[in-house]
Amino acid sequence: MPTDPPAACLADLAERARAVLPADVWDYVEGGSGAEVTLRANRAALDRVAVLPRMLRGVHTPDLRVELLGRPSALPVAVAPMAYQRLVHPDGEWALATAARDAGVPYVASTLASTAVEQVAATGAEVWFQLYWLRDRGLVVDLLDRVGAAGCRALVVTVDVPLLGRRLRDLRNAFRLPAGVTAANLRGGRGDLAHGGAPGVTPVATASAFAPALRWSDLDWLRGRTDLPLVVKGVLDPRDAVEAVGVGADAVVVSNHGGRQLDGAPASAAVLPEVVAGVGDRCEVLLDSGVRSGTDVLRALALGASGVLLGRPLLWGLAAGGRAGAGRALSILADELRDALTLAGCADPAAARNLRTMRTD
Repeated sequence: MPTDPPAACLADLAERARAVLPADVWDYVEGGSGAEVTLRANRAALDRVAVLPRMLRGVHTPDLRVELLGRPSALPVAVAPMAYQRLVHPDGEWALATAARDAGVPYVASTLASTAVEQVAATGAEVWFQLYWLRDRGLVVDLLDRVGAAGCRALVVTVDVPLLGRRLRDLRNAFRLPAGVTAANLRGGRGDLAHGGAPGVTPVATASAFAPALRWSDLDWLRGRTDLPLVVKGVLDPRDAVEAVGVGADAVVVSNHGGRQLDGAPASAAVLPEVVAGVGDRCEVLLDSGVRSGTDVLRALALGASGVLLGRPLLWGLAAGGRAGAGRALSILADELRDALTLAGCADPAAARNLRTMRTD
């Protein structure tokens, strides 16, 4: 019986994922908010970044290793936080975290994961925990205690979701989470919030539990509650990046939530250089939203990022082949980045940050 050839790029995994996922789940994974202007802009902005390669640099096999938040990573990449991964494969977060462990990169576990953080941490992966700020501060304190007890290495607080962006694909599909997929990190029966509300009103009804009026003083309180490195995710305006540094952030993630929040917000890559210039060397800067290849990682590094968060392509791999599929996605990315660094004359990711870029139209 003929078999499919190995995926050669991440786009191949997207085709395979689409073939196996229900249409409404595919739309949930791939969709953005509103008219999806920002979703499309993320790709367009990265495609406009031309990198000027250096010649005769004596580079043969680049060293891909970096430090992220002071800890070693095999690539300048972390797995982005993504909710409800059991939607695309029964092994969900466990499989993707295990693939991240095998690849030697950090895995960011979501508050809205369909597998509890304790089980994710038990894979042995380098786990960072992504926190959605909840109306019930007691739940926030409970999560912080559990994150510390589980051995998570960093806390990533998402600041761009006072409410969910209006996601038209989900509304038109009347999308609902299946009964077996819940918010496993919300104790005390709160996981059932994932199934509340009318069909299509929101794909993640737990949004009703989000605190919509978060302030910088809340992050200052959070900084005082944990000794873990603090990452602020969802920053686009350089002024907010400076505010994050002021409350003790160790890193910021330049992100528009993959085009799923404010439609009409700028592409993450378009504002990355301004954020890097704004914070200087006071914290690390990571890029999220739109990364689809090793070349995109090179572009992000050349624009000043310390690394990237990779999201949807890993869900494609997970959907297409579980743990092995997710591992294949990370392997493809590593191969592409190795080639890109070699062709750009860079011995390592640090050298890529000294490359010049041009904008093409």
